[in-house]
Amino acid sequence: MLSNNDFPKLETGDWVKGNLHTGELIIGYIESLSSLEGIAKVKIVTSDNKDINGRTIALLTNQLKRLPAANVSNKEQILFLIDLALATGDEEWFKELSAKLNSMTQLLKEVNA
Repeated sequence: MLSNNDFPKLETGDWVKGNLHTGELIIGYIESLSSLEGIAKVKIVTSDNKDINGRTIALLTNQLKRLPAANVSNKEQILFLIDLALATGDEEWFKELSAKLNSMTQLLKEVNA
């Protein structure tokens, strides 16, 4: 029998990838998590099965792998992630990215002054 320590520790808001029992690849983020039951409700952002894009589905946590945090280093990457935050309705992430973009812009102004 597997213990909870055998699975990666996932948290609400984590970006994850996994495969459905039918084999389709999914990428999305965890909306809610029941660690006792080992079930995560995942908002699907992209999938091999286009019919489930945008839906929330329940998956076993052992079907999921946390995606590494993005190390954003340029304006274009931040703008892309802002678009993604808007598309997914993640207001907190949008504000965080906007603040990062504003600080980058301010730094450029100071360097070029």
